[in-house]
Amino acid sequence: MSANPFDALPVRLGVDDSDSPSDVVDALFLGRFATGEQPHSRAMNIDRVRSGVTLLPPDARVLRSARDDDRSATLADGDGWTVLVSRWNRGADVTVTATTPELAEKVLGQATDGAADEPEPQPENVAMGFWYVSPRRGPHRTTRQISAGTWDEVRSNYTAPVAEAMDRLMKTRPESIAGRLLLLHGPPGTGKTSALRTLARSWRDWCQVDCVLDPERLFSDVGYLMDIAIGEDDGSAKGRWRLLLLEDCDELIRGEAKHTAGQALSRLLNLTDGLLGQGRNVLVGVTTNEDLERLHPAVVRPGRCLARIEVGPLTRREATEWLGTEEGLGRGGATLAELYALRRGISPTAVPDQRGGTDAGMYL
Repeated sequence: MSANPFDALPVRLGVDDSDSPSDVVDALFLGRFATGEQPHSRAMNIDRVRSGVTLLPPDARVLRSARDDDRSATLADGDGWTVLVSRWNRGADVTVTATTPELAEKVLGQATDGAADEPEPQPENVAMGFWYVSPRRGPHRTTRQISAGTWDEVRSNYTAPVAEAMDRLMKTRPESIAGRLLLLHGPPGTGKTSALRTLARSWRDWCQVDCVLDPERLFSDVGYLMDIAIGEDDGSAKGRWRLLLLEDCDELIRGEAKHTAGQALSRLLNLTDGLLGQGRNVLVGVTTNEDLERLHPAVVRPGRCLARIEVGPLTRREATEWLGTEEGLGRGGATLAELYALRRGISPTAVPDQRGGTDAGMYL
């Protein structure tokens, strides 16, 4: 048998109109390895390539490049080596052939050094119930899966005092519950709703989370309130706690509430620590854009709240660290909604003032 493997197994490559330019680049890359001119190969797969990285070693000479709908291929060489870079979406394969194994390792290292980006956080779905009054069926609950990151993943979205308060809340367990009302207050756009989604994930082992879509009706309709107070479980173990989320309840818990709102407030408090709540493992989470000073004293009295957290904007220093630049930031820092808008490239003059009551979307 010949010592040259190419003599024993000659390579023949056929190309027809079914092959794409990328296929031709792949075939050309095999030539020097197949003939034995560069008999050593090393390869690496990268799931997420950092933006702006070429994956080509220094002094590489590009021989061919091709781009299809979902893939690109680049063939380059240098002194004693050849590299093929195949890319798709955020991922890539980098393969090097060389005259020696040491050279192949070296060139591959030069091509891929620092190229891998941090893995993209994969929010895990959490089951959440949604209550509303249907014109045909009356009080009705439906369930859907929502995405929610871990607290470690989203902690930097909150200013330091808020993050420290949230640290304790995320670790709460049934045996440590003191108070049935959870109150998140502060300007729009600061991340109150995002925090509640993360809380649903942190508590999912022991607490079922339901969002009431029409809270203004809940406390004016005794039948609706009783249906929710009695509850509808999600098929999990008996004795599981429930957290009812009521968003944007400014009128309900404002200090100067009118007579009708006052009745609703009384029913809310009765659900948390009155007769209605007795024997039921029910927590009530309320978000509001009101300042603490404007809230009804009965809501914020000591012992009633499991947690009472004012969610404010990040300081300028925190916002700069979050965004990676000072561009577009005012002297007073920024809300979470403003930071996401700036990250998307919206001009600072076009970012609505979230503290002025405009729609803040999912970061409320």
